[in-house]
Amino acid sequence: MSGKEFTVEVQAKIPETLKGLTTLSRDLTYSWSRQIRSLFFRLDQELWDQCNHNPKVFLRRVSQQKLEDAIGDTYFMEDYKTALNWYEDYCQGKIKHAVQTQVRKNQDLIAYFSLEFGFHESLPIYSGGLGILAGDHCKAASDLGLPFVGVGLLYHQGYFKQTIDGNGHQIAEFNTHRFQDLPIQPVCNDDGSRLTIQIELADHSIDLCIWVAKVGNIQVYLLDSDVPSNKADDRSITYRLYGGDREHRVRQEMVLGIGGVRALRALGLAPNIWHINEGHSAFQIVERISEYVQAGLQYTEALEAVASATVFTTHTPVPAGHDIFEHDLVRKYLAAYFPRMNVDANTLMAMGVSDGNPGKFNMTALAMRASRHQNGVSRIHGRVASQMEAYIWPEIPPADNPVSYITNGVHVPTFLAREWGNLFDSRFRNWHNYLSDSAFWDCLDEIEDYRFWGIRQSLRSLMLRDVCERVVHRYRRNGASESFIRKATQLLMQPDPDLLVLGFARRFATYKRATLLFADRERLKKLLNDPKRPVMLIFAGKAHPQDEPGQELIRIIHEYSQHPDFLGRVILLENYDIALGRKLVTGVDVWVNNPEYPLEACGTSGQKAAINGVLNLSVLDGWWDEGYNGKNGWAVIPHEPHYDYDYRYHEEAFDLINILEQQVVPTFYDRGNMGYSEKWIAACRESMKSIIPRFNSERMVMDYLNRVYSPSLRKHEVLMRDSASGAKLLAAWKQKIRKEWKNVSLTLLEASAEEISYQDQLMLKVKASLGNLGVDDVRVELLLGIKEDMSNEFVVKTHHLLKPEPSDSTEIFALSVAMENCGLLHYKICIYPYHELLAHPFEMGFMKWL
Repeated sequence: MSGKEFTVEVQAKIPETLKGLTTLSRDLTYSWSRQIRSLFFRLDQELWDQCNHNPKVFLRRVSQQKLEDAIGDTYFMEDYKTALNWYEDYCQGKIKHAVQTQVRKNQDLIAYFSLEFGFHESLPIYSGGLGILAGDHCKAASDLGLPFVGVGLLYHQGYFKQTIDGNGHQIAEFNTHRFQDLPIQPVCNDDGSRLTIQIELADHSIDLCIWVAKVGNIQVYLLDSDVPSNKADDRSITYRLYGGDREHRVRQEMVLGIGGVRALRALGLAPNIWHINEGHSAFQIVERISEYVQAGLQYTEALEAVASATVFTTHTPVPAGHDIFEHDLVRKYLAAYFPRMNVDANTLMAMGVSDGNPGKFNMTALAMRASRHQNGVSRIHGRVASQMEAYIWPEIPPADNPVSYITNGVHVPTFLAREWGNLFDSRFRNWHNYLSDSAFWDCLDEIEDYRFWGIRQSLRSLMLRDVCERVVHRYRRNGASESFIRKATQLLMQPDPDLLVLGFARRFATYKRATLLFADRERLKKLLNDPKRPVMLIFAGKAHPQDEPGQELIRIIHEYSQHPDFLGRVILLENYDIALGRKLVTGVDVWVNNPEYPLEACGTSGQKAAINGVLNLSVLDGWWDEGYNGKNGWAVIPHEPHYDYDYRYHEEAFDLINILEQQVVPTFYDRGNMGYSEKWIAACRESMKSIIPRFNSERMVMDYLNRVYSPSLRKHEVLMRDSASGAKLLAAWKQKIRKEWKNVSLTLLEASAEEISYQDQLMLKVKASLGNLGVDDVRVELLLGIKEDMSNEFVVKTHHLLKPEPSDSTEIFALSVAMENCGLLHYKICIYPYHELLAHPFEMGFMKWL
């Protein structure tokens, strides 16, 4: 039929009795509240799926009759009132007691900046793990009642929608969002006009408008450059996430960092903690320093004031994940800000200097130097990050520099399957209040094995049904024959498929080694095609549109999935997003992760699987190195990076297939007399018991509060008292240290004999040449330890401070300490600058050794 096609949306009139549905549709609390989502689901399940689980769109398109019928449904109305009462009570913003002891609700405010936020598929402004982690951080802050605000960008097209064609090529489709469909509201002035701010970009200014997303008890403000007063090039800054060239990225990050600060000021908000989630928003430092300089501080004083209130989290050890720009580009776009900071361009450029990048500006380096609390996102990643960024503190051993770690966690109410949530609600009242209480989760022992197995079977069946629909849709779109589709979905079409399902779903990047399982094709073929013990392997994930090697991985897996040896046993799904992720992490039996050690910063998808009773089979990297206890899954022990890559790849692939053949498959199919595997259920139960309390986002945010936010609040408050007298004092002291440090040295004057008896005193005396520094400006320290047998590495066991003994010409430091341990001990003596206002004793990066 020819002719142009038009559309008209006939919108239902929401009855007054159900007006609360409109309120619920505008708050992202629905992204984790099962009882809220169930209201929309029950009204029209088919429409709910068609609307991509978007309540605002759903309410516009639901039939009037279904709304009227709902009013007459006693059960629905009872559940509606219960959900509304819960929501109203939740949004009272009650602060949990553990939070009350650390922050003041009406005085303190944490501002959390992130380039992406992943709350729900209905707000597509995320690409993957970084964004979903940011979303979970916000949700946990809301649950805890933390005074907290998020700042990000509102993308008109967001990240791309992925399709995979018949040849396995990834096709990136960018669709423009209708903002009226999203759970956001425009921020307006009192007179109803749009609130806008301005920032300077190179030689001109641009306008930005602000949107707000309500996330329970917190707000997330999103900046938008698509304003009529801006030029077309400037309007496009917020069109796409991770799009454009390097110049576009600089402009985007200035909008986030500088625009984000100005937006909060325009809203009347005054954060006293600023959390930079990855280096993208580090330009906020420029704006905040400018504010202090304009208020009367010198640049170095302003830097101390800013840094004391800044927290920086780095999320990846992969170089491509760190934004590095040419100096000329940064100079060009920050030209208007140098005068405001009362500093020359070279001084600021030095803030972005990093090893191996001459003439370039590293956003991670800027964030590291202008913050006083820096962390990686797992224990291993903290160690790797401290080594990668050791150039910031060149004289400090990497293990001792300020970079620490706080292991990521996931928002349990968001990713826990409805079936588990319903069971917990009926059996373990108020379980939400005990998320981080390990002893509480022993309650899972009360769940009967048959019930446990039944839930796991049900979740797998639901997932496979969804997978089947997706596979059929993709094959038909690509022109596959019906006979081919029948073969490809033979296992999926079974009414109650009883098979072991392995899942691998994450971004396709080379270091994640998606094809490791195919290293021994014949063994994998035999494993998957065993008629008595069938196994299916499901892949899903996107590759960045500019990542050709990542897209090649997709093509390779596509080819395997089409080969007769693997057809219907290897499944490749397209358009991996939060919705598909929820299906997979709840429905597969084993979550496979085999990154190249130590490049997996954390890997939270495995945590989402584990809280649902899915067993992890993973290389001991990221969070799994902390989570694996020998009973809750399986571990591939990685080879150290100094080994040849091909050797590591071969050996770890060999270990992976061995574990599958000898442990995973036999345990799953060891059904005994009960029709299920008791050993498997025991491991699934242990997975939930061990992972839920340790790797949830509430625990994560509490770690940030106790170890980072609260100390930063206290330190910043001290520095800013009496017109920032502390910041001024600290800046002047650091300037003195930098000037004099070259003149500092140590000389050993006296030491005990090389052999002394148990409990005798080890006596030391050293001379410190301090130049124009005083004894109060430094600390001299004894590091007492042992040498490791295998590595011959010096391992510190105890630290002891040497005390100054005044002398006419030089400063003498002495120590006498009883030796309480026998054996061959080793010791070292160092000197480093010290001031009580430092956030970390080694933050200056200066240390000299005897």
